[in-house]
Amino acid sequence: MPNFKTKSIKKLTLPFEKDGVSFLFKAENASVTLIFIQLLEQSFFLQIKKEKNAFIIKADKHSKPSKIGYLQKALKVFKENFCEGILNEAFGLKNNALVEQTPLIARDLEELSIRLEKEEKIYIEIGFGSGRHLLFKAKQNPQILMLGVEIYTPALTQVAKLAKAQNLNNVLLIQSDARLLLSILKTKSIEKIFLHFPVPWEDKPHRRVISEAFCKECARVLRGEFELRTDSYAYFDFALKEFLIFSKPQFLLKKNEKLEISSKYEDRWKKQKKDIYDLIVWGLDMPEENQNEEKLDLTNLHLNASQMRTFWEQFEKKSIRGEDYFLSFRNLYESEKGFILKCAFGAFNAPSHAYILFGKKTEFLFKNPLKTQENLKALGELKCKIEQFS
Repeated sequence: MPNFKTKSIKKLTLPFEKDGVSFLFKAENASVTLIFIQLLEQSFFLQIKKEKNAFIIKADKHSKPSKIGYLQKALKVFKENFCEGILNEAFGLKNNALVEQTPLIARDLEELSIRLEKEEKIYIEIGFGSGRHLLFKAKQNPQILMLGVEIYTPALTQVAKLAKAQNLNNVLLIQSDARLLLSILKTKSIEKIFLHFPVPWEDKPHRRVISEAFCKECARVLRGEFELRTDSYAYFDFALKEFLIFSKPQFLLKKNEKLEISSKYEDRWKKQKKDIYDLIVWGLDMPEENQNEEKLDLTNLHLNASQMRTFWEQFEKKSIRGEDYFLSFRNLYESEKGFILKCAFGAFNAPSHAYILFGKKTEFLFKNPLKTQENLKALGELKCKIEQFS
């Protein structure tokens, strides 16, 4: 990540603008200074950290711009106008991305949400592995977007290469937990969901993809069918019972049905003479509308300086754990705009980070968090804690 080290920094008189980069205000605590940057359509923090005889200036990793060139430009302007005695700098980029940069792979759930808005019909395959089934369905249904979700990087990059080689323009992949993915999708936006040969986790059923919460999310996002294919009768039976929580679900059950395409796992199980089970589900009731979305609205939260300091004395660096979410109070900064609270929160396996400005009004800086159920629960907890001090 681009950064540099300098012996000294001149007095920061803000706001300051040069070459299209606006340095609007600073926020500080005992160890770090943050500089709020506006550059064209993006805003972010530069971070200044004091070392023994120098200062390190770099990106704040939880607000850094999506266009790395913006960060490089902001660092360059800051270096040339506020710094004396540059000790070293690293403005070059290292190609250390987890996945190959390609339009077939969405960088994150936020980008995915935007890209899905224009799609009329979407199929999802959870844990697509070698991609045989996903690519077959993409060829078979060129008018439908095949969205593949996978947690393993090698599978992601390999299937992206195969889709590109086969000129499949209706494939989109993302590295994510499937349960988190479903939580950010719009209601009744998905035609089908495929879950083929998931890890059965027979000794650790709590780790299975399918759960009561997963089934409820399927009911919310699906306007068509959910399809499970597995060699594990225990998983098949477990999934059937989970979907029976709905009042009038409809099922199609099959055994040893031959499909037009089979995965490498299925080929292996067939050689071992194992039975294959299909569970196809539709007609799921809509779950009750979630009332937690209002918890993203922080405008009614107000703390004066004394109240905020008292709050921070109690919660500094502390964390709260729920059954499926957490809330962690990371840092508090003071600025001319008000106090800025940095929090981490949401799902344990996919945490979110946010800066919250308590000023003339209370609001998220940069962008609102994704409306996942875990985020909403955590932010509801945050509102309760803040309200105790107002």
